[in-house]
Amino acid sequence: MLADKIGKLRKLRKISQEKMAEMFSVSRQAVQKWENGTSVPDLDNLVRIAEYFDVSLDYLINGKDYQNTEEMVLTRKIEPSYSTMHTWENYSAQLMVEYDQCCDEGKDMKPLKGLFAEVDRLPEGREKKEISDVLFQMVMKAPMREGYSYREPSDYTGIRHLCTQSPEIGAAADGGTSERNVISDDVLYSKIKGAWYGRVCGCLLGKPIEGFMSDEIRRLLEGTGNWPMKTYIYQKAITEDVRKQFDFNVYDRCYADTLTCAPADDDTNYVVLASELVERYGRNFTSRNVAELWLETQPKSAYCTAERVAFRNFVNGYLPPESAIYKNPYREWIGAQIRGDYFGYINPGKPQEAAEMAYRDAVISHVKNGIYGEMFVAAMLAWAAVCQDMEEVLRVGLNEIPVTSRLYESIIQVITWKQEGKTYDEVIGEIFQIYDEKNVHHWDHTISNAMIVAAALLYGDGDFSRSICYAVQIGFDTDCNGATVGSIVGMMKGYDQIPEEWVKPLRDELDTDIFRVGKVRLEDMVERTIKHIRLDNK
Repeated sequence: MLADKIGKLRKLRKISQEKMAEMFSVSRQAVQKWENGTSVPDLDNLVRIAEYFDVSLDYLINGKDYQNTEEMVLTRKIEPSYSTMHTWENYSAQLMVEYDQCCDEGKDMKPLKGLFAEVDRLPEGREKKEISDVLFQMVMKAPMREGYSYREPSDYTGIRHLCTQSPEIGAAADGGTSERNVISDDVLYSKIKGAWYGRVCGCLLGKPIEGFMSDEIRRLLEGTGNWPMKTYIYQKAITEDVRKQFDFNVYDRCYADTLTCAPADDDTNYVVLASELVERYGRNFTSRNVAELWLETQPKSAYCTAERVAFRNFVNGYLPPESAIYKNPYREWIGAQIRGDYFGYINPGKPQEAAEMAYRDAVISHVKNGIYGEMFVAAMLAWAAVCQDMEEVLRVGLNEIPVTSRLYESIIQVITWKQEGKTYDEVIGEIFQIYDEKNVHHWDHTISNAMIVAAALLYGDGDFSRSICYAVQIGFDTDCNGATVGSIVGMMKGYDQIPEEWVKPLRDELDTDIFRVGKVRLEDMVERTIKHIRLDNK
């Protein structure tokens, strides 16, 4: 009976008749009558009761007395457990990141600031999710604010239209036909090997301290006798006195002296995955091919932030480029910037071709500067294969992104600071004035981390050890930046210029999260890369 069901539901929720009366704006006597069967709620209250107790109207009024839990569940509204969803997959949990991202892009968000803050304070649940869906539609239609000076397209034609070539570089980087771009087989092999090993070593250097704030990194390095940073952090150097300085576990992390091979990491998974992409689809792969490969070859847990959102969007039927936009507050974060290395590897001396491949990859999960970050890195790697001047490598990378973008402006600023005679520490101080490492949107953004990469490359001056340590020791996304810098310097200088102490812990083996791939030999990856370079010459 209806009366029995109302009483049972109320008792299951452990609320009093008085409380229920208050919630439904009726008297306690009315609730008593509902439960003893002398009266029934009107239709409006029946609907409200069903919604509050998360059951169907059919369950309340059809007269059937369900005898087991399974039947009861079948009558309920089935919804996700919002409180257990990972924040990367729950748009409503990252509304303030969305707000900051929209401001960065130049949208006029002032009228929405209070609304975003109020909705962000709501508990996770259906109501917050539904309001957040409305907010997403609102920000997609938000106008640009007056006076915003950047022009940042996400389509390839628009990007190329806003690129400009540095006059001091000349035409040498336009298609790789210059005599300067001809590399002997032995030198090419050393450079590709240097890039692979450099990336893995740089990633491993930053991996134990990923997520640390700069003061925590310095405290750990000083406590282990490694400040300024000069080598890997070793677990054996972490004494009990050092451990006591932290209110979180710094001991049970991934350290170079605890490994049997290089560990799986998204910064290295993506390079192997890109090689799988070219192996399967050739150099003319499409963005949709990338999406298909992601779904087939890695678990959801292998993807972070923008990549996790894109993966979710692929599953739900959103294809590139919409997969990069739909409820993706991380669309200019660093994720794409760590994915472009392989396209630089297989286009030595051809930065434009490298950047175009990187675009096809980036557009599945990123927009604007998120895309430019991957194009910038891929182009730098292509040029590092034929150039020994680090500033020139940076400028060739900049040739492939819009001169009207925030990323272009920021990297030029780092180059300018170097030319003005600022020290490395002074440049890092300037970056910290612009970006707050305690703001996750700043910490994981493409531009903040690209500025650190640029500074480490310029001040490392081609020395592998100094460069990757500069990239890691100051914080932000340590493993990503160490990997990118190690890759570029390794490509420029070749494998022989990477000291043995960096490569020894790897034991020539890299673990991955890629299905049916697992562990790979780095020498095998070098051979495959050479094969893919030669595909361009057929």
